[in-house]
Amino acid sequence: MSKKKELELLAPAGNVEIAIQAILHGADAVYMGASSHGARKNAANSLDDIKRVVEFAHRFRSRVYVTVNTIIFEEELKAVEKLCRDLYKIGVDALIVQDMALLRLDIPPIALHASTQCDIRTPEKAKFLQEVGFSQLVLARELTLDEIKAIVRSVDVPVECFVHGALCVSYSGRCHISCATTGRSANRGECSQLCRLPYTLKDANGDVISKDKYLLSLKDFNVGKSLPELIEAGVSSFKVEGRLKESDYVKNITAYYNRVLNDYINRDPDNYVRSSFGSCQTLFEPSPDKSFNRGFTNYFLSDRYPRSIASLNTPKSMGEVISDISDLHNGDGISFFDSMGIYQGSNINKVENGRIILNQNLSIPRNTVIHRTHDLEWQKLLRKETSVRKIKVDFSLDETGVTASDERGQRVRLPLDVTREKARKEMNYEDDFRKLGNTIYELDKFTSKLASDVFIPRSEISKLKRDIIAALDNANSITYVLDRRRHENKEFPFPSKTLDFRDNVANSVADSFYKSHGVIKIEQALELQPYNKMKGKTVMTTRHCVLRELGLCKKTGSNLKFPLRIESGRNSYTLSFNCQKCEMEVIRL
Repeated sequence: MSKKKELELLAPAGNVEIAIQAILHGADAVYMGASSHGARKNAANSLDDIKRVVEFAHRFRSRVYVTVNTIIFEEELKAVEKLCRDLYKIGVDALIVQDMALLRLDIPPIALHASTQCDIRTPEKAKFLQEVGFSQLVLARELTLDEIKAIVRSVDVPVECFVHGALCVSYSGRCHISCATTGRSANRGECSQLCRLPYTLKDANGDVISKDKYLLSLKDFNVGKSLPELIEAGVSSFKVEGRLKESDYVKNITAYYNRVLNDYINRDPDNYVRSSFGSCQTLFEPSPDKSFNRGFTNYFLSDRYPRSIASLNTPKSMGEVISDISDLHNGDGISFFDSMGIYQGSNINKVENGRIILNQNLSIPRNTVIHRTHDLEWQKLLRKETSVRKIKVDFSLDETGVTASDERGQRVRLPLDVTREKARKEMNYEDDFRKLGNTIYELDKFTSKLASDVFIPRSEISKLKRDIIAALDNANSITYVLDRRRHENKEFPFPSKTLDFRDNVANSVADSFYKSHGVIKIEQALELQPYNKMKGKTVMTTRHCVLRELGLCKKTGSNLKFPLRIESGRNSYTLSFNCQKCEMEVIRL
């Protein structure tokens, strides 16, 4: 019988508390930032906090991945080496990285995952990264289902895809607009999010085509309904974006995808299984619409040329559409577009007689679509403990001892001294063993081979339960096996002979790595170049096309005067369109 394929729900965690909630709501793994060199600088965590998460997660055989996924400067290499050693010592399952220097530094054999910052869009790139030592590959978010299938067929290691959350408009790892414009590098965890600003689009004559629209701001990713297609395409890990999101967001979205994954596995239990253990008892109905979102898109997954993927009118949350005013309550937050098409938001003071009374002097036009961006009762609910996760355990009791076996495969046995007292009435030991208190275990099956004249005092039963649960915990801890780093095939060639600044080579170790794999010419990372050299550089490459979004695609014969440019404040960029690849480049002026 073939081995079942393990599926992993990977949730974000900005801190230890959110990580624990993600696991309680169904995450098979969490990813979080270390004290430095994570692509979300404001989501850093201490070693002590990460260790707490590791100890909690491993009880369910959930994994903990730590992001060390920024580019590394020369003077930081030794500090990164030490950080990796420290993370290995506390039991972290893998590091998510983008800088190839990590493959050559003096670090322990901890598993390495190739970040989406590595810009994995082709089978050739994926195969290379597998061959040089990566244990899991995080694909680019822009891929179609067919492109994902082609990559999965080219490798043997697990493939990870984003399934939910905010979208970067540029290919990840190849966005330099923040660095080139503000000096804050996205590849150093300091993105200034210029893509969320309003821009005016002008033609070569300076005539305005579109004014003050959020031309580069994409809707949020949501492929919950397409998850079966990703599973059947061979994807193993399903990643939720959001290391800067609050606990209620992570709870809700994790619980939603936990349910979607379980529903699929329940339809095909012979071929698929979750990669961790424990069933979740969630006390609310998860709904992605209730969490922060700019409207949803499945991006390019099902259509290489989607009509609308941008949130042109606002970068703020749209929340859920309200079809009946009676669904709103005092204290809720709503949003809508006024008669001028301007996004407006307000809290509700009162809902009465079919009317909404706002706490601001705003009028809502007739037939306006109203979105609820803040559900007060929902928020109150999610601030409470909203899910428990339990490991199923079987107990077997006989006159010489008690045996415990759990769903993780742990089996322990403790001896037992019994007393024979015929006068005693028959005891219901199953009820005693069902009461497992504030532990992660719940009774599944109970068997007893005790004769009717055997008596075990309840005090002895209580001690026995404590001891055998501790023994199960210990057995799980000592049998937990960490994945180990794959060996580097030093003969495998890189798919290209030249690298430019967009490949983010920022230290001599990465430079040496690429050259040893056949690269001849390497331009240093943009972060190391003088500011005056940034003008004229392509700072963003994207499959999102402003013209397609506005219904002005060049392939339809639009009469625009090129080149086009976008402006926001004092910042101005030229747009270049590669219609053969259906890509757009943003160039710094």
